[in-house]
Amino acid sequence: MQTQAQWVPLDPQNLLVIDTTKGRMIVEMRPDLAPNAVQRIKLLAREGVYNGLQFHRVIDLFVVQTGNPNNKDGGTSTYPNLEAEFSVRLPDKTPWRQVTQTSDGNAGFLGTMPILTVSAKETQRRNVPNFQAWGAYCPGVAGMGRGEDVNSANSEIFFMRGASSFRLGLQYTAWGNAVIGREIITTVAAGEPPANPDMMQRVQVAADLPEGQRPNVEMMDTQSPAFAQLIAKVRREKGADFSICDVQVPTRLK
Repeated sequence: MQTQAQWVPLDPQNLLVIDTTKGRMIVEMRPDLAPNAVQRIKLLAREGVYNGLQFHRVIDLFVVQTGNPNNKDGGTSTYPNLEAEFSVRLPDKTPWRQVTQTSDGNAGFLGTMPILTVSAKETQRRNVPNFQAWGAYCPGVAGMGRGEDVNSANSEIFFMRGASSFRLGLQYTAWGNAVIGREIITTVAAGEPPANPDMMQRVQVAADLPEGQRPNVEMMDTQSPAFAQLIAKVRREKGADFSICDVQVPTRLK
């Protein structure tokens, strides 16, 4: 018997609304994981820097890159580069939904964002009142682009077109997760650069939109029985190959 889902609203202060040539995408931003990156993205969105920029590098099954004012790798905003925010220490009482637990580490969700953490045993060994966590680079997850210098993130952002936690985890700042219009990530024109690139026509923080135009996004309560049933179903289907990237937190526009 399927349990009725429970839904909780997402904070419009931390929703990025991206209108593209392929439609609208909404991203949940996570300042608890990457406060400086989220602050920078909000600033650039509010200044209109992202409006009209191309998805300038799109690799199938890997990443979709955009956010460079020169529409190619290496472009930056007028602001200084950001220090790396590859992981963060979260208070023990942080509300998150643990999905897997192993001797090597744990995985789960912080809001809709898939995350990885150190193991409970490692946290106990360190004897600290918090635990280390970082974003899992699953499809739909958003990160900050950078150069060879780990502290060179600036304005470029990217979205995962496939799963690549092993390749990108703890090397790039993960700051959000696409919650509405995730299919846009897989349909924008591919190429390095694309022959006919799609673009971000307008990028806004949801809270800045007039109330009548502001999207109201809800996520399934990850602590609910309905979400537990969803996880159990995917586990049965995937078997030993199950990973955090096999589950997406259901979302909807209210």
